[in-house]
Amino acid sequence: MATLRTEASTDKLLDRGKAFAAMGDHTRAEEYLAAALDQGADPREVLPLLLNVCVQTGRYRSAIQHAENHLRKHPDDVRTRFVVGTLYAAIGETKDAKSNLETVVSARPDNAKAHYTLGLLARDNENDVVNADKHFREYLRLEPNGAHAEEARASLLKRMP
Repeated sequence: MATLRTEASTDKLLDRGKAFAAMGDHTRAEEYLAAALDQGADPREVLPLLLNVCVQTGRYRSAIQHAENHLRKHPDDVRTRFVVGTLYAAIGETKDAKSNLETVVSARPDNAKAHYTLGLLARDNENDVVNADKHFREYLRLEPNGAHAEEARASLLKRMP
């Protein structure tokens, strides 16, 4: 940690974080990438790397914490908010997942993935088939041939052509 503190250059911290991630030392990668963010590195570059390192090791709560720290400063970052929503869904925290994903849909109604994920949450966690149907239909309207189109169609209350 003493070395980490003395290497305050965001470029050095970022390079070391990337190097540790490439070597598979995700714990050190997380430390260096988080330090790079703290020292003012561009979050558009560092945050995806940092979240990926956490997710690769199953540290979803740590990824959520890093992302939420970023969202406090940048509440309109829809991409990060979508990731936070999906991470909350992955750990079974439906209320927080839904809240974040609804914020995404409010800001970007054309975000098909957010609609699909909200449909899954409604169907699988809330047993709300009507709301699930609404989100699956919107997903299909936006991405009729998307990666999840078959599942979305199979989940509709009434079939769509």
